Amino acid sequence: MKQAFICLHVAILLAGGTGLFGRLITLTELPLVWYRMTFALALLLPILMATGQFHKLSMKRFLEIAGCGALLAIHWIFFYGSIQASNVSIGVICLTLVSFFTALLEPLLTKSKPRWTELILSVLPVMGILLIFQLDVQFRYGILLGVASSAACAVFSIGSKILINRHKHSSSTMLYGELAGGVALITLIMPVVTYLRPELPIVPAASDLFYLLLLSSIFTIGAFMLQLRALQKVSTFTMTLSYNLEPVYSILYAMILFDEGRELSSNFWIGVLLIVISVVLQTILVKKKKNG
Repeated sequence: MKQAFICLHVAILLAGGTGLFGRLITLTELPLVWYRMTFALALLLPILMATGQFHKLSMKRFLEIAGCGALLAIHWIFFYGSIQASNVSIGVICLTLVSFFTALLEPLLTKSKPRWTELILSVLPVMGILLIFQLDVQFRYGILLGVASSAACAVFSIGSKILINRHKHSSSTMLYGELAGGVALITLIMPVVTYLRPELPIVPAASDLFYLLLLSSIFTIGAFMLQLRALQKVSTFTMTLSYNLEPVYSILYAMILFDEGRELSSNFWIGVLLIVISVVLQTILVKKKKNG
């Protein structure tokens, strides 16, 4: 269990840096996510084949995992759309709603009993987001996209957990299937979007290629292998609530690189405080359950 938590928190540190690429890369969210997933898949498959970790799947199981990958792609599209419509800090702070959507949807999707403690703890991030939404009017569209991103991420996490528990797939198998599903979905959507909006750039610049390779390798393959490995031991809710720390890291990175602190009001920081409190309380409860 200790190793699982170490994997989880290293993954969160890496995930905290993914939002920065929404500012560094000049492409809009749809091609950005397509390149991210395509490059990651192209880098991952040879590694799995060379190390003997590539496992063939039946069509049914592949489609199940690919379906989760389509949800992952939707989550990323809304996530980067939120960042580009507002800023990195707003885009990532909305991800704290993933724990709320997980606590709300997991009992429905898994036909299990609701965990009222989880729902109560999830209210704190919701209050933080509502505070920011009501008072920072200029960021409302970005916040709405961020909320949609969080909902998609919660369903993706629940679906991944269900498949891992049902079929005991390895983290590498899950990852290549999910990446393939995401690439397939965006490949189907891309021609429609480019037809409707031909002015949108779809070819990356030289600097974009460097950032996309970095994002696809270390910040995607590395982070998700660690996350999926941790998910074999920790609960979905513990993982998603722990990921509430991701925005804290992202905000720190954005303040250092983009000086975003000047764009944020005191209400934003009150919202962040509520989110940090929810993470601390969850950590205390998990330790009490373990010791009890």
